[in-house]
Formats: sequence, structure tokens, C-alpha cells
Amino acid sequence: MRGILALEDGTVFIGWGFGARATVVGEVVFNTAMTGYQEILTDPSYRGQMVVMTASHIGNVGVNDEDVESDRPQVTAFIVRSLSPVVSNWRAKESLDAYLARHGVPGLSEVDTRAITRLIRIKGAMKGAFSTEEGIDPEALVEMARAWEGLEGRDMVREVTCAAPYEWTEGSGRWQPHGFQPDLEPRRHVVVYDFGVKRSILRRLVDRGCRITVVPAYTPADEVLRLGPDGVVLSNGPGDPAGLPGIVSTVRQLLETGIPIFGICLGHQLIAQAIGARTYKLPFGHHGSNHPVREGATGRVQITAQNHNYAVDPDTLDPREAVITHINLNDGTVEGLALRDRPVFSVQYHPEAHPGPHDADPLFDQWVKALGN
Repeated sequence: MRGILALEDGTVFIGWGFGARATVVGEVVFNTAMTGYQEILTDPSYRGQMVVMTASHIGNVGVNDEDVESDRPQVTAFIVRSLSPVVSNWRAKESLDAYLARHGVPGLSEVDTRAITRLIRIKGAMKGAFSTEEGIDPEALVEMARAWEGLEGRDMVREVTCAAPYEWTEGSGRWQPHGFQPDLEPRRHVVVYDFGVKRSILRRLVDRGCRITVVPAYTPADEVLRLGPDGVVLSNGPGDPAGLPGIVSTVRQLLETGIPIFGICLGHQLIAQAIGARTYKLPFGHHGSNHPVREGATGRVQITAQNHNYAVDPDTLDPREAVITHINLNDGTVEGLALRDRPVFSVQYHPEAHPGPHDADPLFDQWVKALGN
């Protein structure tokens, strides 16, 4: 089936559709990871976005039950240069085409993904409309893209957070043919706010002997404290942090208690807003597994996995309250913060990786050490 991608600037790309027959609108971004398309597809931080993969050949390892980061694909659409006609991995349960079709997500192949990426690099992330349905006029799709409200200022977290609290016990240390098995006997209780949490974050915490309770995004601070946690994790998630004033208020209340807090990606931005800083939208975001980040205290450089469209404005941070701990070496953006008078720190990138290098994995050890014995 034919697939048509139309951008708000009037550019149209025509290729072959796969996955579901559908017409959708979303923000078009690119991801530079060479591997891990399944983890990218299921990352809730991509809610509302169409992801263009810069790696040219996608789909050869199919889809399995273990490598998902949530219970379904979260992307609005998936755009690749070449879709593998063969699935060649012993863990695969189905093809990428069948997986997307089963979940109602359309895909596009046989288009010039380098041209799309260059366009986004020049003009920034753009609104797009995409269809694999018959009889869709490209000009109508351009108008549909222009008319879409976009993601700025919207609360996307409500679309991905859990409906009720739950316990998580699955670790990542010992993979068996029937799934992941828990490793250490839990010694510390950690509450994780689900703003769109990736399962790999939860697994990393279980690996380090944490008992995990995941709570919905709008859980009041006093309810979390009644659970008696040793610490709180503020997870990753989609969209514009400026659209989450209620959650920022909750984070501010948690900061006042002095409880250890670890923020990841959106959680990092929420901590910054809770202490009075502002966030702003990046031209085309950071999406990939190869972003260099320098730690200020040691000068060491980590190659990191990233997925965010917004960043913290360093000029709005009070240096008496917070210190910038990490800097992005590509564009100088803030990649980490620590509060001076409380056991709170955060990073803009994804230390759990999946996909990506594990350079930043020791951050979980640092976090657990802050909880005490």
C-alpha cells in the first residue's frame, strides 16, 4: 500500500506503507540510534510523535516479548528507509510489520530518511500528517498537518501514566527464555512516579535491591509519603513540561520533605521547574544513543541515550540552590542537576539506556547509595 507523509512546510514524501492502514497527525522527529527500534517504538516519551530512523535497515530482528518498554507501541507513526523482508532472530515472535498492524500504528518505508532528517535539522521538528489509506490527497494532508494543535503546552502524561498503583519485581540481571527473573532480595522501598516510565528504569532499580511501587502521575505527595518510601524516582515521559503545573506543585512539596529524589528526563525538567527554573523547546530535540555528556566534577565523558524535546534554561537556575552537574558536548545544554542542600539529583538523559551504551549505569548505584542501608 502507498504511504504519504506531508509536513507543515508543504514538503511531501511518498513511499510504501506497512503496519496499519490509518491516517494520523503528529510531530516528526528523527532518532540516530543504530539498534533498538523495538525499545524506541515502545518508549512512552514518544507519545504524539512520528519517529524517523536514520539507520537505513530496520526490522531484521523482528519483535519479541522481552524488549518492550511499555505494553504497546507509543509512536504515532514509524518511518524507515528500508524495511527488512526477513525476520532473523530466535527471540522474535512476529515481524515489525505485523506488530504495528496489530496495534493500529502505520509505518512508512522506501523514503529518503536522510532528506527528512536534513530538513528537520534545518527547520526544526515539524508537524506532519501521514496516511496509508487509499485516496488520500497529499495537499489535504499538508493542511491537516498545519491545522494540528501540536504538543506545546499539552498534558501528554495523562495519556501514558498508569491508572492505579502497582508493584514491580522484574529485574534485568538474569534473562531466561521465559523472561526476566528478579535478582536481589529487596532492601529499600522506592516509589516511582509514572509519567511514562520505561520498564528498563524499573529493572535497573530492582537489580540494585529496591522494592518498587509505581504510582500514577497525579498521585498527591502525602499519599506517596504514607507509603513510607526510602526514596522517590521521577520518571521520563512525553511532551512539554510547561503543560504540567499540577505535577510541578507535587514535586515542590516532595522537595520540601528532604526525601531522596532522582529525576530522569522529564523528571529532571520537573525538578528544575519546581525550584523556579524554566524550560524551553529545542530546535529538533535529542533522540538517539550517541550523545556525549561531560560530568563537571570529574571531566569524564559519557556516551548517552537521549529522548527529549525540551531542556532546562541555565540562566533561570539559582546557583545558590542547584549546581549543574552535566553538560551536553554537542550543544552545551544542561544534562544534570543536583540540589545543594537536599539529597536530590537528576539527569536529562537516560541512564538505563535500552537502547544505548551503559556508560551512565553507575548513576543508579549513586542513587541507591543515597538511600542508605
